[in-house]
Amino acid sequence: MTHPEPRAPLSAADAERLAVAIRRWGRECGFDDIGIADIDLAQDERRLLEWLAAGRHGAMDYMARHGTLRSRPAALVPGTRTVITARLNYLPADALPGDAVLRQPAKAYVARYALGRDYHRLVRTRLQRLARRIRAEIGAFGHRAFADSAPVLEVALAAKSGLGWRGKHTLLLTRDQGSWFFLGEIYTDLPLPATPPQRAHCGRCRACIDVCPTGAIVAPYALDARRCVSYLTIELPGSIPEELRPLLGNRIYGCDDCQLACPWNRFAPKAVEPAFAVRHGLDGPDLVALFAWTEADFERRMAGSAIRRIGYARWSRNIAVALGNAPRDDAVIAALAARALDPSPLTREHVVWALARQAGPACSAAALRA
Repeated sequence: MTHPEPRAPLSAADAERLAVAIRRWGRECGFDDIGIADIDLAQDERRLLEWLAAGRHGAMDYMARHGTLRSRPAALVPGTRTVITARLNYLPADALPGDAVLRQPAKAYVARYALGRDYHRLVRTRLQRLARRIRAEIGAFGHRAFADSAPVLEVALAAKSGLGWRGKHTLLLTRDQGSWFFLGEIYTDLPLPATPPQRAHCGRCRACIDVCPTGAIVAPYALDARRCVSYLTIELPGSIPEELRPLLGNRIYGCDDCQLACPWNRFAPKAVEPAFAVRHGLDGPDLVALFAWTEADFERRMAGSAIRRIGYARWSRNIAVALGNAPRDDAVIAALAARALDPSPLTREHVVWALARQAGPACSAAALRA
């Protein structure tokens, strides 16, 4: 957090007026909604510590390493008194319907948030623009902006600030906007009044729980990351557990099943931000064609994409699993066999598994001898 020169304290009336203005300025900066939260996350901290103790974070060691920094904003950024939260819709208007892609096993499914350019810089830039607008109004103030870039309980803060409620799939959810949006925060030293939280409207619905392909939503509001397709295809650095591979289907980067099934997403608007438009046909590409990409192809095409972070080996691992799950096809077998001696041990392991799924162990062994 910046450390500004001491300024005159805000009166309650001034703080109220400033909070109203911040919400207006946030929309002028391109966000779809703005809220303000206090920093008492004690209940969320208990849930976080229970989740970590159960090992449900899997190989995400940084979750345990950061510990309560996530649930104590003033420990992460000393001087923090309130948090400005922001929401930005990302569902691309030009993308193929997700359900339709999932029904075509020869196609690859990529989470809709990753179809366009990487959101981190865009969201952070808008947050910084909002901070500058506040500074122009009141002078220097202590603040620090985050866009999925630090140990922050984003959903908890967004829910406290009234941007939505935590759905049973653990994502933030709204009645009129669904859940297809990014979140961002500005930690501030301002004594701003909090915006009231929304009442939850999941009721008895369990569509997200029932549709999860791997059973990762183990109870309402409880996710076991170790079974989550997003974790398995993005965060997990090593081998995908064999018993889970068939359940991934054609999902090669992330998973949206719980969002696709959520009734409230019938009302979700499409994004107006051009940066989130589909790039390189990733809304429904052919699996065989993707698997033919070289590492140079991957680096070039994924420049500026959130996908680039997982690297070529993990990308190839994921596609190999999807090819193993695809209907038996000579083109699929040929594509897999062509990379049976891939330089990456991670890729090779999953190619052998996929070949065995396509044509039996004899085929995978023959491909390795070729």
